[in-house]
Amino acid sequence: MLGHNRGNKYSYFARINELETGDIITYKTKFYERKYKVDNIKVVFEDDWSMLQNSKENKITMVTCIANKKNQRLCVQATQVFE
Repeated sequence: MLGHNRGNKYSYFARINELETGDIITYKTKFYERKYKVDNIKVVFEDDWSMLQNSKENKITMVTCIANKKNQRLCVQATQVFE
């Protein structure tokens, strides 16, 4: 998922920089709800897509810009957890 973290009222990643390893993210749609545990937070260059490799686990990867660092992105990855 890619998203803005500032600049408009739909900045869904406005607080992504506050996430820490171990935090739980709840992903909801009208069809289901899934929970993911943050296991990787990394600053990458804009052309580094290495965190988007295939995985046997169900993961979400969120990428957003970093203020005043136009060539870098904040990348947060989380793995689905089952309760």
